[in-house]
Amino acid sequence: MVHTTGIESKTFPQYVAALSAAGGAFAAGTLLGWTSPAQNRLTGGEYGFPVSDAAFSWIGSAMTLGAAFICIPIGFLINMIGRKLTMLLLVLPFTLGWALLIWAQNVEMMYAARFILGISGGAFCVTAPMYTGEIAQKDIRGTLGSFFQLMVTAGILFIYAIGAGLDVFAMSLVCGVIPLIFGAIFVFMPESPTYLVSKSKNESAIKSIQWLRGKDFNYNPELEELKATEEQIKQNSVSVGTALLRPVTLKALAISLGLMFFQQLCGINAVIFYSTDIFKDAETGIDEDLSTIVVGVMQVIATFVSVMVVDKLGRRLLLLASAIVMALSTVAMGVYFYMKDNDNDSVANLGWLPVSALCVFIIMFSIGFGPVPWLMMGELFASDIKGVAGSIAGTSNWVLAFIVTKTFVNMKEALGSGQTFWLFAGITVLGAVFVFLFVPETKGKSLNEIQTLLEGNSNSNPIVVNNSNNSSNDNGNIN
Repeated sequence: MVHTTGIESKTFPQYVAALSAAGGAFAAGTLLGWTSPAQNRLTGGEYGFPVSDAAFSWIGSAMTLGAAFICIPIGFLINMIGRKLTMLLLVLPFTLGWALLIWAQNVEMMYAARFILGISGGAFCVTAPMYTGEIAQKDIRGTLGSFFQLMVTAGILFIYAIGAGLDVFAMSLVCGVIPLIFGAIFVFMPESPTYLVSKSKNESAIKSIQWLRGKDFNYNPELEELKATEEQIKQNSVSVGTALLRPVTLKALAISLGLMFFQQLCGINAVIFYSTDIFKDAETGIDEDLSTIVVGVMQVIATFVSVMVVDKLGRRLLLLASAIVMALSTVAMGVYFYMKDNDNDSVANLGWLPVSALCVFIIMFSIGFGPVPWLMMGELFASDIKGVAGSIAGTSNWVLAFIVTKTFVNMKEALGSGQTFWLFAGITVLGAVFVFLFVPETKGKSLNEIQTLLEGNSNSNPIVVNNSNNSSNDNGNIN
């Protein structure tokens, strides 16, 4: 976390840099949403080779495997070569992945393409939030940290919109240009001052601070704080294993992993990946592409609301409200599909119910359980362990995403559609209980205060570094 001095700093450059970094999240959002408009067209033979429903399930899930694969390695890479260079280099696998997908000649090429794209998207989920946290001053930390999820939802909406009018080839071609645009913009952004100081590049750190805070900003106090922080890390240096086993780290890791677990097990990725099928099964009479676009618009608006209020209402309130309403929404969806499976005529006039419940679910997820777990990841860990611990949490997120998206169809067939949504509802209720009992409020607290809170105000002295507050997952990094 960066403290400002008595001299007022400019915030606009920080917003510009954070939004530029979140361009990678936009690209990741297109990966998440791509399966929805592409599914029926690919299984219908649009690419000239057969794609079964089972094969498409693997095409959709391969992205999450790639993201899970990269999260921990990227946590080490960003400390070696920097946040900025890492994100710029990710343009290469992003472009390669889309090229393989665009000109795929068989299903196996699509598997490989989606896996490579997942590597890129998952890496951004770690790097972008960490970068944003290290450039943000304290009073706008939550807002800038929420840009990540906002841009993910914007990417999903974008792919829904262009997917309504383009075939899979053209849609994928457009998506392949996005990482190149990101690279062309982000190359002009500064490197994180925290990273530069850690590499003893103090002159470059001064230039970065002045870019972010303004030329007239008194950089000395902030620079000295960063240097003192780095010196503290070196003096208290311990092995990764020792740092991970500190009680305060284990508690933070348990909270972060719990939030990631309930984020995925509420069923959000199943809803996003298969939203077209949900509208089709509901038999609303509304065009499927239009329905998913409407959902995407709601998701972006709700996430934007979260960006505006997260530093005012706090993390716990948003998480609790999100979980409770999401549970009610999935109960309603479950009731509809249970009735439909048993007596199709009984829901003849209830086509509005699952769509309404789905929209409410998306809105409340986007306000709470979408952005807040990623935001809190960087707030819960001390800086000397944030990269590794955040990568562990990001990896768990993507592994859970793979499990949910890969087994959703199987669960529907084994349990029934209604019972599957009720299972998600039950898990979400448990998530609300988890938040109420175990998740601390971090709004307005410094990293030092959060570590003390996690310790239970004990007399021990954790390794605390006041330099970065957002996620390393991020995701995910992860997503």
